[in-house]
Amino acid sequence: MRPLSIPSPDPIFSQFQVGPLTIHIYALFILTGIIAAVIITQRRLSARGGHPGAVLDVIIWAVPLGIVGARFYHVFTHGGDYFYPGANLWNVIAIWDGGNALYGSLLGGAVGAYIGCRRLGIKLWSFADALAPAMLVAQAIGRLGNWFNHELFGLPTTLPWGLEILPTDTMFPDGLPAGTLFHPLFLYEMIWNLIGVGIILLLERRIALRWGKAFALYLIWYGLGRSWLEAIRIDPTSDAFLGIPANIWASFAAIALGVILFVVQSRRHREPELSIYRTGRDPASQDEASSEEQPA
Repeated sequence: MRPLSIPSPDPIFSQFQVGPLTIHIYALFILTGIIAAVIITQRRLSARGGHPGAVLDVIIWAVPLGIVGARFYHVFTHGGDYFYPGANLWNVIAIWDGGNALYGSLLGGAVGAYIGCRRLGIKLWSFADALAPAMLVAQAIGRLGNWFNHELFGLPTTLPWGLEILPTDTMFPDGLPAGTLFHPLFLYEMIWNLIGVGIILLLERRIALRWGKAFALYLIWYGLGRSWLEAIRIDPTSDAFLGIPANIWASFAAIALGVILFVVQSRRHREPELSIYRTGRDPASQDEASSEEQPA
């Protein structure tokens, strides 16, 4: 161990038993991130006129579909890990062993959020704006789970804060000597995400980031950081197109989508967003309509 280097947690700390249940630390960090995102998003949504409990009504759709999407995307982009002669196909659903892709969770979660928002009468982009910084917080917390799983590290480095990976670890690259340190990408992403939170909150005080523009900035910021991190990541089993890993292509797509969303919404909606609810669906209007229907 070198001074200031980051040790990887002992594998025995990656899980523990509670009676007959095996609790995985990785899953706990994901759950903690989700809880943090719910609290932050609800506070932001309430400040914009959302009713209490609105976020819970949305995440009952968004979280399950987001988890399915995250796992499906990971398996799809790492097919060699799961589909080979003699493979145990049950590993496809073993999310507790790691392997949940953020971009897949965005796709699946977006479908779930759309369903939830439609049922509540909330504008999807308004919900997304409230969610944007909360997503970055949740992702920063979740990356600690990658540290416990000994994953998400980069190329070898001589920097003093390099990450220690034991040669006996299945992810340790072949041909490198014991004691090699690696870029701690999980830590880089945590820092990048938290800086992004500060930038979005600061810009919200200066300009009106509504109509989906805060979420657009989230896509741009996260895509920029992730594209660089993926470029130095050691992930030999990830599928690639034209020699470029799938997650880098996805990052480019996120950046492009964020730019398009910001430009289009800025042109379409120059007026202030007065309500996060669709016309006639806000609680005040529904209460008024209900009172009018009551017999005198």
